[in-house]
Amino acid sequence: MTSTAHALVLAVDDDPSILKLLRSELMSQGLQVITATNGEETLRLADEQHPDLIVLDVMLPDISGLEVMRRLRERSTTPIILLTGKGTDGDNIRGLLQSADDYLTKPFNPEELSARAYAILRRARHTDDPGAANRVTVDDLEIDLDRRVVRRAGKMIALTRTEWNLLQQLASNAGKLLASAEILSKVWGPEYRDDLQYLRVWVSRLRSKLETDDAHPLIKTFRGVGYMFDGAATSEPPSPPAAPPRASAPPHPGSTLRRTPER
Repeated sequence: MTSTAHALVLAVDDDPSILKLLRSELMSQGLQVITATNGEETLRLADEQHPDLIVLDVMLPDISGLEVMRRLRERSTTPIILLTGKGTDGDNIRGLLQSADDYLTKPFNPEELSARAYAILRRARHTDDPGAANRVTVDDLEIDLDRRVVRRAGKMIALTRTEWNLLQQLASNAGKLLASAEILSKVWGPEYRDDLQYLRVWVSRLRSKLETDDAHPLIKTFRGVGYMFDGAATSEPPSPPAAPPRASAPPHPGSTLRRTPER
């Protein structure tokens, strides 16, 4: 990915005044901006230009923004900020965020748009290098940390970039209890380190896509402390020697970290 200062944003809205506002605000912050006014044009530009971020209106004249987002997710993990109508209720917003990385309700504050755009771009830039080659597997779930791919029983599971960033942080530390503040700082940035409710929402979203058995959660909650990806997961570097299953993480000296996990 290009540096945040030169990132390319695809702004999509069929209202010329809103599109002009999006373009002006984002360009004033040093971002490059291309625009589209309908769904077909959005899909074409996304394939041709490979933007670093898409700001996408839900209401488009030819294809709904949700259908555009669904098609984009079949081929890309490009971050998406949705622009929704003022009357969108909480349940609908939760549904929208199953595939989007963030949303803004019209009318929106241009400065808030820029702030959210930069936060998403910064997170994406810091996680483009997947790190050491390995995979994490639990039963029929496979997480390829090199290729940024998640499969269950061979079938790919679509994740947003933010969901992937969170999963990567948890799965690459499988069997280790991570403090909530540490996860927030590494995935979203230090300004989010105290936003525990925000983390709960994203963990819930990730669980809904990955977990199939409520009695045996993959992501365990240690109330008041943090989260741990199932300690039974095995990290697999290329051509590893056979190894027994990893034991449960030992208690942290002088602490009460090994308390009963809760959902």
